Amino acid sequence: MQSDFRVRAVSCDYRSADDEVYAALKRATDPLVKSWERLGKARRIAIKFNQDWQPDKVIYHLGQRQQLVSDTVARATLRLLRERTKAELFVTDVGVSGKPDDLRDVTIMPVLQEFDVPFINGHSDPVEWAEVPGGGLMFDKYPLPRSSIEADEMISVQKLKNHAFMGITLCLKNLFGLMKLQPEGRPRPYYHHLVRMPYMLADLGRIYDPALNIIDGLVCQAGEEWGKGENPLVCNTLVAGDHVIATDAVGAHLMGHDPQSDWLTEPFHRDRNALLCAAEGGFGTVDLNRIDWSAEVQAPVGKFFSKITDPKHIVVSWRRTTAEQGLYYRDHMQEIVSKYPGEYILLQMGEVKWHDKMGNIWESRRRLAGSHPEEGMWLKYVDPDESEGEHYQVYERTLANMPQHAEVI
Repeated sequence: MQSDFRVRAVSCDYRSADDEVYAALKRATDPLVKSWERLGKARRIAIKFNQDWQPDKVIYHLGQRQQLVSDTVARATLRLLRERTKAELFVTDVGVSGKPDDLRDVTIMPVLQEFDVPFINGHSDPVEWAEVPGGGLMFDKYPLPRSSIEADEMISVQKLKNHAFMGITLCLKNLFGLMKLQPEGRPRPYYHHLVRMPYMLADLGRIYDPALNIIDGLVCQAGEEWGKGENPLVCNTLVAGDHVIATDAVGAHLMGHDPQSDWLTEPFHRDRNALLCAAEGGFGTVDLNRIDWSAEVQAPVGKFFSKITDPKHIVVSWRRTTAEQGLYYRDHMQEIVSKYPGEYILLQMGEVKWHDKMGNIWESRRRLAGSHPEEGMWLKYVDPDESEGEHYQVYERTLANMPQHAEVI
């Protein structure tokens, strides 16, 4: 078929040796002509693997990482790139430790050393406030590691897994691991936030527009991204595509999810489907009929689901009141800026319930919500110039599209 997007899913046993995983990934990526054309022209390629976690918290199932990209897939990816490109390769991440010189959480470091591929720690990399091409959906610009922005091309390599907040976490969500933290950037909860996150992920997709997207579906994770190792799945699958949204749409389909579904439909219990937000904004598609895709495996490849953490009526209330607080700030910006310039605030019911210069929320927002746990708490950096360019119309649309039926709320 004629399509702007091409995705391939292949079968690969999780017990396969390196050469077999390489052969399977080569089979998946060979048809991706656009990917290889872009990568072939690149002088410097950044790779974002989903691989960073504290060593004592890494979960294994049947000898494979359950929640992070496996060594065999990382090795196959680098081998293919070495063979098919002449570019300088580097891997980058903004790790969970928050320490510029601490690389203990780089789980694939032995593989990088084997291929002599440098790792650039996003914590120590200078910040670049990158503008979204064509204009952002949630913000005009985002703080990102300069090296990742200056690279000619980006590659996203992710694990096939669910996420309790976002429903799924595939190649698009993997890019969130490149967000710079404070003081140069923003605290993780700033973007990992109700209403904001689906749109900001779509913006990240536009900024990086990965040339190649790979999903490791050998041993997978259902229910939630992290945890104690519950709900492992053996899916024996690798997915590769030339567009991040199309790749994730096929990945979601193989998980048994409808990539065109949205909030309050499995697996999107907490917030909107970021893939759908991106497609609505003109970036990629979630319509499988518009994707040139094929699979050697049958959907669903496993029993995937997203963990429900809170009652539906509470989540509905949180999204509604979060949007209300965003608009309250817009309408009372001058007053709030006069009191809290250069600080982070949590706004609830028209009141500043917390403020801090660095944005470090050491106490659970469930506790900070006090006697109104059903009321959302909206986190905002109070900038007199509003230089990040937040799009408050997102909150208007959120309120306009809130469910009205009693059986839902």
